[in-house]
Amino acid sequence: MNNHISDNSTNPAADRFARRVVARLDQGAGELPYDITERLRAGRMQALAKRKRAAVASRPVVAEPVILHGGHTAAMGGGWGSEGGNWWRALVSAVPVAALLVGLIMIGVNQNEAGANEIAEVDAALLTDDLPPEAYTDPGFQQFLKTSQHKL
Repeated sequence: MNNHISDNSTNPAADRFARRVVARLDQGAGELPYDITERLRAGRMQALAKRKRAAVASRPVVAEPVILHGGHTAAMGGGWGSEGGNWWRALVSAVPVAALLVGLIMIGVNQNEAGANEIAEVDAALLTDDLPPEAYTDPGFQQFLKTSQHKL
């Protein structure tokens, strides 16, 4: 077992109690079977991983200044967390999304219009062509229309 006690506590009574608990657990650890000690080790590793994730998540993010070099001059610029300019970055980030949406809408409208134009051309060809009324009831007429559509 690990005899290390964190230096984060400031209560000496709690430290003494923790040391006694660790000493007692260390005494009993030698008597445990191998499979139980392995499960305890795995549980300890999971607990440490959770503690590390919680510590990283609770740590505040601080933006550090960035030095931008441009030719013979240097300018100081703030990171993402600098004051003023967050709205500008959000606006600039939204422009490509808006352009994509406008493009998709235009493509959809164009496709609908093209489909309507094709149907109108077929209808106009049928209505202006000289066909006897019996042709419309002929079972092969649908096949004729399908094959003639590709030729238009």
